[in-house]
Amino acid sequence: MSTFKRATLVGGQLNHHASNQLHSDHMVVIKPLLPAEIFSTILDYLPVADLLQFARVSRRMREMVYDDTRWVQRLQSMGCWNEAEARKRFEEGMRKKWEAQKGKEALQNDNTRAPTGDASSGRTTIFDATIEEEKQKSQAADIAKSRSITDGFGTLNLSNINGPSVYMSIPQDPIAVLGVLSTIQSVRGRARLEYGRVYGALAPFYYDLAKSRSHTDPIIFRVYRDPEQQAQMLAQLKIFSQSDMAQGWQQREGRLNAMMEIFENAVSREFEHGYEAGDIDGRMRRYAHVLAVLNGGLVGIELFIQKNPILIDKEKLGHSMDSLSGSITLTPSQEFFDQLASSINEQSSIIDRVFPPTINPMLPFIERIGEEVISEYITPLFDEAHERNIESYLKAVAGIFEQSSRFAKSLRPTKGYGSKCAEDVQKVINRVFEPHIDLYLQEELDFFKRQSNAEVNSWEKKLSEQDATAESFFMANINRQADKRDFLTSFKKVVMMPVNVLPTFPMYSPFTLSKPASSSQQSSNGNTLDISSASSQAPTRTGSPSNAPGRSVSPNPEAPKTELAAKAAIMNSRLEGIRSLFSIEVALNLVHNAKASLERVVLFVSVGGQTGEEAKEQCQTIFVVLLQIMGTRHVKAGFDKALEHLSEYNPREVSEHNQPGVAPLVIFLELVNVGDLIQQMVDVFYEQELVAARLTDRNDFLDPAVKEKKRFEQMLDERVAAGLNKGIDVLMDEVEYICATTQLTTDFNPAETSNSQSQGFDIGPSQTAKQIVDIVSSHTKMLVGSTDKNVLDVFNQEVGVRLFTALCKHLKRQRISVDGSIKLISDMNHYFGYIQTLKNPDILQYFKALRELSQIYLIDPTHAKEMASIIADGDRFYGIFRAEEVYEFAQRRADWYQVRRAVERAMYGIGCEIM
Repeated sequence: MSTFKRATLVGGQLNHHASNQLHSDHMVVIKPLLPAEIFSTILDYLPVADLLQFARVSRRMREMVYDDTRWVQRLQSMGCWNEAEARKRFEEGMRKKWEAQKGKEALQNDNTRAPTGDASSGRTTIFDATIEEEKQKSQAADIAKSRSITDGFGTLNLSNINGPSVYMSIPQDPIAVLGVLSTIQSVRGRARLEYGRVYGALAPFYYDLAKSRSHTDPIIFRVYRDPEQQAQMLAQLKIFSQSDMAQGWQQREGRLNAMMEIFENAVSREFEHGYEAGDIDGRMRRYAHVLAVLNGGLVGIELFIQKNPILIDKEKLGHSMDSLSGSITLTPSQEFFDQLASSINEQSSIIDRVFPPTINPMLPFIERIGEEVISEYITPLFDEAHERNIESYLKAVAGIFEQSSRFAKSLRPTKGYGSKCAEDVQKVINRVFEPHIDLYLQEELDFFKRQSNAEVNSWEKKLSEQDATAESFFMANINRQADKRDFLTSFKKVVMMPVNVLPTFPMYSPFTLSKPASSSQQSSNGNTLDISSASSQAPTRTGSPSNAPGRSVSPNPEAPKTELAAKAAIMNSRLEGIRSLFSIEVALNLVHNAKASLERVVLFVSVGGQTGEEAKEQCQTIFVVLLQIMGTRHVKAGFDKALEHLSEYNPREVSEHNQPGVAPLVIFLELVNVGDLIQQMVDVFYEQELVAARLTDRNDFLDPAVKEKKRFEQMLDERVAAGLNKGIDVLMDEVEYICATTQLTTDFNPAETSNSQSQGFDIGPSQTAKQIVDIVSSHTKMLVGSTDKNVLDVFNQEVGVRLFTALCKHLKRQRISVDGSIKLISDMNHYFGYIQTLKNPDILQYFKALRELSQIYLIDPTHAKEMASIIADGDRFYGIFRAEEVYEFAQRRADWYQVRRAVERAMYGIGCEIM
C-alpha cells in the first residue's frame, strides 16, 4: 500500500511559490562509470607514457594498467613471448611453493609435538624479534634488487607529456642494447618488467628515428658506427614497432621502413661492388652477413642470383637441338646436365663462403635455374621432337626427366641446407616438367595402342597372305568351269570309295623351315598323293609365321588335279595352321612394348600430387589396353578360328590314322599350352611391373587392372573350355572312325577250324583297342601341367564317359562268339587299365560294368540258365546297365538264336506250362 500523503494546506491556501519546491528537494550528483571492457580497449591504444599517467588516477585504473595480460600481449606482438616456457616456469614455481608450504606445515607439526621440561614451554610466543628482523632484511633486499632492474619506466618524465621530454634518454651502455630482445624471459607476473626493459632500451632510438627528417638525423647512426651493429639495431626496432599501437603508429613505422630501405640500398651497393670485384671473402661476405641480420638477406640472395654467371652465360652449357641431329640421342642432354651440376657445385662452395648458415640461398638459386636454364633447354627440344616423331618425343621426355633426376642427386648441398637438398631440387625439376607431363601421358598411351595394333595387324596380314597363297597354289590346276568344279558332286562320287583312295597332299608345319620334298609320287589319275612326314610331326611351340609364302609348301610336288583333292588339301592346311592362329612371339612383343611404356611412365609417378596420380592411372590403363589387344584381338580371335576349323574336321576325309593322336586335336591342345604360357607371361608381368612397383593393389577388386586381368583370365578359360568340348567331339569321332574301320570281324568272331584240335588264341588286346587307348591317352596327357586341375578332371571325366558311350555303340555293332570273347575281355581290361590311370573313381565304375558285361559272351551255350541269371543281376553291373540293356548286349552273341529261347525262358518264363 502506498505511503504517499498529501501535503497539509496552511491557512487553507496552496503555496504556489516555485522557490519553495526547489528548496524542499535535495540535489543528487550522479558520476557515470564506463564498463571495464571499454576501459580495457582504450588502454590498448594508449602510448606507454599515457598508460603510466593513467595508472595514477585510482587504484582500479592502476590494476587495469598493471594487468599482466596487457604486457604479455605486447610481447606476443613482437614475437618475444613463449607460452610453453611461461607455463613451464609457472608450474615449476607452483611446485616449489607447494613443497615449501608442505615443509612448513611439517615443521609446525613437529614443534607442537616436541616435549619440554620448561614450565614456560606451554606458552605461545606472539612476537619474535629475530624472525621479524630477518623478514625485514629479506624484503629490503628484494626492494633493492627490483630497483636495480631498469624497467625503462622510472626515467620517463611525465611532467609534460606533450613536449620532447616525454622520451627517455639514450642508454649509457649501447652495446648491451644490441641483444636486449634475446634476454626477454617468459615469466608470468613479470611481463610488464620485461617489456619495460625493452622499452627503456629501444624506445629512445625508435622515437628519435620517427622524428628524423633525413638519414643523417637519427641518433642510431651516430651511436653505432659499425654496419653490423646498425643492422642489428634496425632489425630490433622493426620488431619493437610491432608493439606500437598508439596514435600515429603508421607514420612512425613508415619512417622506420624508409630508413631501413636507405640503409639496405647502401649495403646492397657495397655487396654488389664486392661481387663484381670478386672479393668473396671480403666485402661480399661482410655485407651478406649485414643483410642477413637486417632482414634475412633476401636482397643479397637476389643480387647473387642476378649476377650469377650460370644465368648470364647459360648458352655455354649447350644447345637443346643437338639431341635431334638425325635420330634422337640423349648424349648432348647428359653433357648439359653434367656441366650444369659442376657449375652449381662451384657456386655452392661460394655460397658457403659468403652467406651465413642461417639463410639458404641454394633453393631460390635452383628455382631460378629451373625456370631460366632447364626449362628453356627442354621446351624447344620437346616441341621439335613432337613435331618430328612421336617415338622420339616419348624417349626424349622420359630420358631427360631421368637425367634431371640424376642431376638433382648429384648436387652438393650447402652447409645451411641439410639433407633435403636432393628432395627440394627434385621438386623444382617436377615443376619444370609439369607443363609437359599431360601431353606426354596421352601420347604415350596413344603410341602404345598404335604400336600394339600394328603388331597384331602385321601378324594377321601375314596369316591371310599365307592362306591366300596356299589356296591359290592348291587350286592352280583346277578348271573353274561350272560343269567341272562342282565339289559336292565330286565328293559324293568319292565318298563311296575306300578310305585309302581319298586324295591327300603333303603339308608342312608353318613353324618349321622349308624341307625338301620326300619321294612322293602322284598317280596317273591325280587322286592319290603320299602324305608328307612333316604333317605328322609332333606339334611344336607357336612361333611367328615364316616369311616364305604359303605354309612352307615344297616347290617340288605338283598341285592337285581335282577340286576334291584341292579342297581336302586346303582343309588339311587350315588344321595344320591352328598353331599359327596366335603367337607367343606376338604376345612377347606386346608385353615388351607395354614394359617399355610403363618404364617411361612410372618415372613420373614420383612427381606426386595430382600429376603423380595421373601417371599411376596411366600405367594401369596401359596394362588394361595390353590385355584388351592381346586378349580380344589376338588370343580370343585365334581360339575362335581354331574352334571354327575344328568344327570342320571330318575323319573320313583324312587318310592317315596311324598317328598317336588326332591331328587337329593335338594341335588345339598345343594351342591351349600356348594360351597357358601367355597367361603366365601376363601374371609375371603384372606382379613385377605393377604390383612390385605399387602401381596397383591385387586385393582391390575395383582396381581397373585387377578387373581387366580377371576378365582376360575368364575369357581364356571360356575359350579353352569351348575348345576342349569341341576337341572331345573330334576325339570321339576319331575313336568311332577307328572302331568302324580297323576292327576286324574276326577279332571277336574268329572262323571255326575244320580239325578237331584245339585252336591257339591270342589273349592280348586287339590292335583297335591299343590304337584307341594310345590316341585318347596321348591327348589327356598333353593337358597335364598346362591347365587347371579342375579343368583337367572335368576333361578326363568327359572323355571317359564319351569313350564309354562310343564303346557301347561299337559293341552293339559286333558279332561275338565264345572264342572271340577272349579278345573282347582283353580289350575291356585294356580300356579299364587306362581309365585307372586317370584316377577318377566316378568313371571307373562305368568300365568295371563294361568289363563285367564282356563276361556274358564267354558263357557256353549249354549254360543258358546261368546266362539269364547274370543278365538279370543288376548289382553285378553296379547299376550302370539295366537288365533290358544287358539283354540287348547279349543279343550280339554269335549263337544268340541258339540260346535265345532258353535265356528268355529262364528270364521271363516263356514256354512254361500250367500244371
